[in-house]
Amino acid sequence: QVQLVESGGGLVQPGGSLRLSCAASGFTFSSSAMSWYRQAPGKERELVARITSGLRSTNYIDSVKGRFTISKDNAKNTVYLQMNSLKPEDTAVYYCNARGVGSLGVYDYWGQGTQVTVSS
Repeated sequence: QVQLVESGGGLVQPGGSLRLSCAASGFTFSSSAMSWYRQAPGKERELVARITSGLRSTNYIDSVKGRFTISKDNAKNTVYLQMNSLKPEDTAVYYCNARGVGSLGVYDYWGQGTQVTVSS
């Protein structure tokens, strides 16, 4: 059974930090590209950060570059998103995503989301 379980969200003041975690199971985590998406009220879901499976190259949307860092720990089957210098516009539900190719073809898995609220 595939599971992606996010944690670490919450309420934080502007300028603060949070670290999101996504614990994965039920598929080959080390072979998967892992991503964090977010969706703010009334807006479309957008890709925030991605880390590839092999070389672990990363990419970010411009608005979070220099503030957010994505990383993965294959031993723990967990991907992280360290978020620093948070701004009110970072408020959204953050979703973990896994993509890759398995024995049954391409897969695309999603977590249930975790709320991040940046407010004073």
